[in-house]
Amino acid sequence: MRRRPLLSLLLALALPPPTWAVDTTKPQPELPKEKLVIVTRDGIQHVFNVEMALTVDQQTVGEMFRPSVPADGGMLFDWGLPRESRMWMLNTLASLDMVFINADGSIRSIAENTVPESLAIVSSRGLVRATLELAAGTAARLNIRVGDTVQQRIFGNAK
Repeated sequence: MRRRPLLSLLLALALPPPTWAVDTTKPQPELPKEKLVIVTRDGIQHVFNVEMALTVDQQTVGEMFRPSVPADGGMLFDWGLPRESRMWMLNTLASLDMVFINADGSIRSIAENTVPESLAIVSSRGLVRATLELAAGTAARLNIRVGDTVQQRIFGNAK
């Protein structure tokens, strides 16, 4: 009779922690980086070296507690399959531009200059494959707009 509780305990210890157990009280270590290029409608290419948030745990913490985002950096949240992206700025200290990207790499929508530490939901307003977080003001500074193309391996269009 005592074997079942012991077996259950051993199985629980072998499983990864649930996503609610992710530490959201401090920044996560820097994630692996990959090249990403945004091609504007006038053909100008802007190259970024972005962190790849691929797991639920990485996506849950995101840019939390980081004081800034490099001008040529950011974080790409790969949702795997198209879905509505709903982000917020809880514990995010730096204002961001959020670029919502369709499965083909085209930009669906952009939320510019998001408010640090806000609980307001920032939505893609439709299905997207990924969300790219850049330093606030990047979209305006580089003239990045809806319809521009993001080239990256997850979209199958990297060059």
